[in-house]
Amino acid sequence: MKAKKSLGQNFLKNKEVLGRAAESLGINGADTVVEVGPGHGELTGFLAARNPKELVVIEKDEKLVPALTGLFPEARVVSGDALEELKNLRIEEDWKLAGNIPFYITGRLLRTISELKNPPLKTVLLLQKEVAERICSAPPKANLLSSVTRGWASPEYLFTVSRSDFYPVPRVDSAVISLTRNKLIAPEAYFSPARALFRQPRKKAINNLADFLDIPKSKAEKVFMSCDLSPSLRPQNLFPKDIFCLSKKIEVLKPF
Repeated sequence: MKAKKSLGQNFLKNKEVLGRAAESLGINGADTVVEVGPGHGELTGFLAARNPKELVVIEKDEKLVPALTGLFPEARVVSGDALEELKNLRIEEDWKLAGNIPFYITGRLLRTISELKNPPLKTVLLLQKEVAERICSAPPKANLLSSVTRGWASPEYLFTVSRSDFYPVPRVDSAVISLTRNKLIAPEAYFSPARALFRQPRKKAINNLADFLDIPKSKAEKVFMSCDLSPSLRPQNLFPKDIFCLSKKIEVLKPF
C-alpha cells in the first residue's frame, strides 16, 4: 500500500535505526505514547513492543488507517491531521511523542507542540538532517527555529540516518533528535518576542526589537542594557535566558 505522494512521506526501512529511535524515547509501562505519521507502522511496531500504557497513532492518509488498525489492535488509531489532532488529545499526565516528520510541516508541528497546555515530556523526531541541525543549534549559531524550540524544550542531536535507509530514497540524509521538556515559559512571554528578534537575522537584534515595538533605537538599547546585553548583538548570539529577560522588560507586546 502506498501513501499519498502529496504527503511527502518517505518510509524508514532500517530496523536497527527504528529500534534506536524507539529506545531513545525511554518508554515504560506507565507512559502514554503518541506517534504522528506512522505510515505503514514501521516505527509503531517498535513502540508497541515496549508496552506503553497507551499508544495513540495519528495518520493523515486515510488509505493507511485500516491496515494500521489491523496491525496494532492495542493502539488507538486516529485518522486526521496531526497539527489539529494533537490539540484534541488533551492528555493531562506526562506523555511522550514520536514521529517521522516531513520537511514541510516541521515548523508548524513544533509550534503546535509548544502551544499545547501540556507539551510532551519527551519527543523523538526523525527529520531532515539540515533541519535537525538547525533545531539543535545554539549561540553563536542560534536561529529562529532553535530559539523558539528552546523556549519549551532542550534539544539533542542523537544520530544521523542515511538516505539509503528509506523508501522511496529521498535526496538528503535525515537525523533523529530528542526534545526534553524544560521549565515551560508562557508563549505570550517568550515566543512572540523571540520571533520578532529573528525576523531579520542579519540585522542587529536591537533593530528588530525597535521595529517590533515601534520604538526608537535608543530605547531598544536601554532594554538590552537592562538585561546586561550588548546592543551590538545579533539574533544568533542570544540565549533563551536573554530572550526571556527581554520579554520581561517589554511592557506591551505587539502580535507577531
